[in-house]
Order: sequence, then structure tokens, then C-alpha cells
Amino acid sequence: MEIDDIRALTEQELDKELEDTHRGLMNLRFRAATMQLVNVKEIRKSRKRIARILTVQRERELADSTA
Repeated sequence: MEIDDIRALTEQELDKELEDTHRGLMNLRFRAATMQLVNVKEIRKSRKRIARILTVQRERELADSTA
């Protein structure tokens, strides 16, 4: 999911997506710790996805405060 796709989501969808991604990241970490994770780059992708979602939420928060 690219940043434009994330920006198209509503606040509720962003919250749900953030929660799901956090949960997925936790599962990836457990799988990595138990040597069951084949592609360790998935962890980095999840972290970047979380950062993008938080960035969009912060952008909206700042836009609301100035408007």
C-alpha cells in the first residue's frame, strides 16, 4: 500500500489498518524469534507501513488544528 492509498482512507480505516499492522508486526517478530520467518524484510515493510499511517494521521491532525 502506497502513501496515496493510505491518504485515501478514512480515520476509522486508518485506525483499523494501524491496529492490524501492529498485530502483524508482532506476529512477524514471534516468527523471526522462532526461526519460522523466511523473509525477514517483511518486518521492515511493516514498520514502514506503520510509519506511513502515523505520518498521515499527524498530517491530518495538523491540518485540522490550522483550519
